[in-house]
Amino acid sequence: PTWAGMVLWVMAELALIGSDIQEVIGSAIAIKILTNGLLPLWAGVIITALDCFVFSFLENYGIRKLEAVFAVLIGTMAVAFAWMFGQAKPSGSELLVGILVPKLSSRTIQKAVGVVGCVIMPHNVFLHSALVQSREVNKRQKYRVQEAIKYYTIESTIALTVSFMINLFVTTVFAKGFYNTDIADSIGLVNVGQYLQDKYGGGLFPILYIWGIGLLAAGQSSTITGTYAGQFIMGGFLNFKMKKWLRALITRSCAIIPTIIVALVFDSSEATLDVLNEWLNVLQSIQIPFALIPNTVFGLQGT
Repeated sequence: PTWAGMVLWVMAELALIGSDIQEVIGSAIAIKILTNGLLPLWAGVIITALDCFVFSFLENYGIRKLEAVFAVLIGTMAVAFAWMFGQAKPSGSELLVGILVPKLSSRTIQKAVGVVGCVIMPHNVFLHSALVQSREVNKRQKYRVQEAIKYYTIESTIALTVSFMINLFVTTVFAKGFYNTDIADSIGLVNVGQYLQDKYGGGLFPILYIWGIGLLAAGQSSTITGTYAGQFIMGGFLNFKMKKWLRALITRSCAIIPTIIVALVFDSSEATLDVLNEWLNVLQSIQIPFALIPNTVFGLQGT
C-alpha cells in the first residue's frame, strides 16, 4: 500500500541521514587530523560533500570502475587498521576467547546495540539488493540464476569477512590500549588519534596519521556508498525518473545539510559529539528491521 511505502521510505531516509552524519563527520575529523588542525570540521564536511560529483563521474564509466574505487578505499582502511593492530600486540588467546564467548555488562548495552547498527547499516541492505539488479542475468535460464546467486553469496561473504576483520582490528586496538583506564571515558573520535599517539608512540609512521588515513578511507568509502544507496532508495520508493547527477545531488543534500549543522554546533564540544554519535548508532539498529523485513519479503515474493 502507498502509506506503507511512504513509511518505509521515511524510515530508510532517517537511517541514511543518521549514518551519513557519522560518515561525513568521520571524514572531516580525518581531514582535520591530516592537516594538523588547519581545516575545521565544517570545511572537512564541505570537502567530503563533493564526493557525490566524483561518484557521478565514475558511474559514467561503469559500475566496475566504482567498485574498484571501493576496493582501493577498503584496502587502504584494512592496511591502516591492521598496522595499528600489529602495534597493539594483543593476546591471541584472550582475543579468541572474546570472539567465542562475548560478555556484556549492563553499562555497555547501549554501545552493543549501537555496534550492530553501525556495522550492518540499513541502507546497505537496500544497496546490496540494488547491486544484484545491476548484473545482467538471463532470469529465464534457471542455471544462470543459480550461478549468479552462488557468486553473489561468495562476494558478500568475502565483503562481510573483510568488514569483520577491520572492526576486529579497531576494537582490539582500543580494548588493549584503554580498557579499564582512567582516560577511557574521555576518548572520542576527535581526540582519539592523539591518545593513540601517546599510547603507542610515533615511530617511522606516526600512528596519529595512520589513524587519520584509515578514518578518511572509511569515511569516503561509506559516504560514496551512502550516496549510491540514497539514489536507489529515493528512486525505488518514489519512482523518480531523473538524471543521475541531479538525483545524486538531491539525495546528498538531504544528508549533508543536517551534517553541516551538526559540524557547526558540535565543533567545540567533543563530548557532546561523541554522545550524538552513539545515539545515531542506536538509530541504525532500530531501523534495521524496516529495511531487512521488506527486502526479505519482497525477495521471497520475487522468487
